[in-house]
Amino acid sequence: MEFFKKLFSGDMEPAGSSAKAAEAAGNSSGSGRPVAMKDLEDFVNYVVTALVDFPDEVHVTTKTENNENVIWISCRKEDTGKIIGKKGKTIIALRALVASAAGRMQNRVKVEVAD
Repeated sequence: MEFFKKLFSGDMEPAGSSAKAAEAAGNSSGSGRPVAMKDLEDFVNYVVTALVDFPDEVHVTTKTENNENVIWISCRKEDTGKIIGKKGKTIIALRALVASAAGRMQNRVKVEVAD
């Protein structure tokens, strides 16, 4: 039970180790936001390329719109349905995972599929 409390509260590291982790990641300020956004983009790319028939034609980019980061997914037209899923369940799940991870960074990130 203790493991789940630590996992969902975001307090996985012992006190004082977050500064060391940020320093090891090359980010001396400790905020970690630029690295984390890249990680989210890479995660979306990993998931989407595993879903589609033409993974070489998937492009994932991040843009800032209205003070929100938006991760845009572009792919072949026939692969769009695989990303969205039946009744939108796949894209809803992907959006939930990204929003949850972004919330831990005190950030807002949306995921959109380009037409």
